[in-house]
Amino acid sequence: MLRLLGNIIWFVLGGLVMGLAWWLVGLLALITIVGIPWARSCFVIGLFTFWPFGKQAVNRRYVNGREDIGTGCLGMVGNIIWFIFAGIWLAIGHLISALLCFITIIGIPFGIQHMKLALIALAPVGQTIVDIDRQWQ
Repeated sequence: MLRLLGNIIWFVLGGLVMGLAWWLVGLLALITIVGIPWARSCFVIGLFTFWPFGKQAVNRRYVNGREDIGTGCLGMVGNIIWFIFAGIWLAIGHLISALLCFITIIGIPFGIQHMKLALIALAPVGQTIVDIDRQWQ
């Protein structure tokens, strides 16, 4: 119940705006055709940005127990390309949102969540979203 309340407050105080920003970047990536792999990540992380409490982003290598195309060398190249074209801008958006949340005492947990999302925005390739309660290796 507490996660639901946190997610509702989060959605109103920044989650909606930044989630839509992720989806906008996803649409732009989708239009370019070559950006389709990044577009899917944008939509998944955008949904995570709307409702982050109770979920976390982890490396797929830890979830699957093996490397895949996104967790190896190609994933690193994908993250470099992502960083240049979109990652830095989404991270700046999350950092501004975090600063606005930190101004109020009640917004500190939401500012911390924006900081986590800013880190994800810098290098999302190879990440997956899982429930916090989920156990893996």
